[in-house]
Amino acid sequence: MPTDTLRPRPAKGGASPYGNGPRPTGPVRLWPAAKVAVRYGARCGTVLSWAAVTVGAVAMIIPFVWMLGVAFRTNADLYADPARLIPRDWTLHGVRAVLGQLPFGKLVLNTFVFAGGTTVLLLLFDSMTAFALARLRFRGKNVVFLLILATLMVPFQVTLVPVFLTLFHLGWLNSYQGLIIPRATSALGIFLLRQFFMQLPRELDDAARIDGANDFTVYWRIILPNAKPALASLFIIQFAALWNDFLWPLVVTNNVDMQTLPAALTLFSSQSGVDHAALMAGAAISLSPLAIAFLVLQRFFVQGIATTGIK
Repeated sequence: MPTDTLRPRPAKGGASPYGNGPRPTGPVRLWPAAKVAVRYGARCGTVLSWAAVTVGAVAMIIPFVWMLGVAFRTNADLYADPARLIPRDWTLHGVRAVLGQLPFGKLVLNTFVFAGGTTVLLLLFDSMTAFALARLRFRGKNVVFLLILATLMVPFQVTLVPVFLTLFHLGWLNSYQGLIIPRATSALGIFLLRQFFMQLPRELDDAARIDGANDFTVYWRIILPNAKPALASLFIIQFAALWNDFLWPLVVTNNVDMQTLPAALTLFSSQSGVDHAALMAGAAISLSPLAIAFLVLQRFFVQGIATTGIK
């Protein structure tokens, strides 16, 4: 219904605008002042929405611009005015330090193997566990799920020393298996995938089993193809977290040839000082794979977030 047909115009002298006769059933007109107020309120709402979006975008972009600026600044220029976004004296010292003082190619490869391999195994194990908890019927299923959720309340630092000692006795320190296997599952991933799997119609499982499919076939050929948005969302979240992980690779590896890029950047921070340009240059370079992964999978990521909780 148009906005100018919602309120009747009052009659003169404060009388009812309808008189003593029957009230009209059709639309009546608003006062001119009410029309202006409605239009003004709608425009104000639009302006405030765009203002909020702009402020949020600027708040997220400024730190990234500052990081790029520091990567091309000298330490003297940085200490003179740390808040400046654009360098006064441009230099490539930070980029040269990252590429020259570190085995950069090896570090990027290690980071890809660690983040990519761990994420792939995590998607496999978490999806299998979530399928069992969401689609299969067995005794104690809810208890198992509650125990998995309880592990979310245990800080990672609590289990760091026992896991490190286990890897030490296995001889897995400074190795890919030591980096990957302890991080190859996630309680948060199991929870997210379980909730998504529970939203899929059970008629899909019944139809597949009528055709002779077993549980693994239902999981591999029915559930996973219909869960691409959730899997893509979990892939981006976990890949970004593992790519930027600093503590775990620093504890498990002490050999530069086996370290990841975030852990190796600590070499530019010592008792003699911090090479801010090299640190920011390395951080800026390490962000590029995350940006590429998000651009490639953003359609599935947005779809997975939008469909969460819909039944």
